[in-house]
Amino acid sequence: MKNARVFKMSFASVYPHYVEKVEKKGRTVAELHEVIFWLTGYDEQSLQQLIEDRTDFETFFAEAPKINPNANKITGLICGYRVEEIEDALMQKLRYLDKLIDELAKGKVMEKILRK
Repeated sequence: MKNARVFKMSFASVYPHYVEKVEKKGRTVAELHEVIFWLTGYDEQSLQQLIEDRTDFETFFAEAPKINPNANKITGLICGYRVEEIEDALMQKLRYLDKLIDELAKGKVMEKILRK
């Protein structure tokens, strides 16, 4: 897995793709934010600041207020890799986010996405 380039990419550059992906499938930006907040501990204000500052993914995860303790319950394939087997902690967090957004776009109920 190539890590360095992905981590230096700004969250703001990928965020519109997340929005497009979930809205195209009938989900809302509010639901997308709920998923991001659940995983990272960010809130609306801090998320907007990250977008405005064009924060890279490495910083996005390094400065996350609190990675959800249930994040390790996120399992399955994403981009051809088993999320639970990814050894690089930063790449695993990024793939956790990808997996949650995929589940949202696929119509999974929020309770299951948030591992309740």
